[in-house]
Amino acid sequence: MMRQGAKAGTRTAVVYLARTGDANSMTGFAVSRAVGGAVVRNRVTRRLRAIMADELVELPLGSRVVIRALPDAAAASFAQLRDDVAGGIRRALAKADA
Repeated sequence: MMRQGAKAGTRTAVVYLARTGDANSMTGFAVSRAVGGAVVRNRVTRRLRAIMADELVELPLGSRVVIRALPDAAAASFAQLRDDVAGGIRRALAKADA
C-alpha cells in the first residue's frame, strides 16, 4: 500500500493514500521505535486512531490511508498532530486525484 498511491509528508507524519474504488475505506498506522518507547508509541497510535475516526468519514469511499509517524509526533500536541495529519491527507488526496 505504501508503494502505491500518493504520499504527503508533514513535520510529524507521512500520509500515504490510495484510492481503490472499493466500498470500504481503511486506515493503518506505522509507529516505529524511533518515535519513542512503548508508552509513547501507544499514545501516538491512540491519537492517530482518534484523528482518523473523524477524518475517514470525509474521505471518498475506497480510500486506503497509511500514516507513518515521525519522531516529532511524540512531542507534538494533539491539535498539532491533527492539523498535520489533516493537511497531509488533503495534499495526498489532491495528488491522487491529479
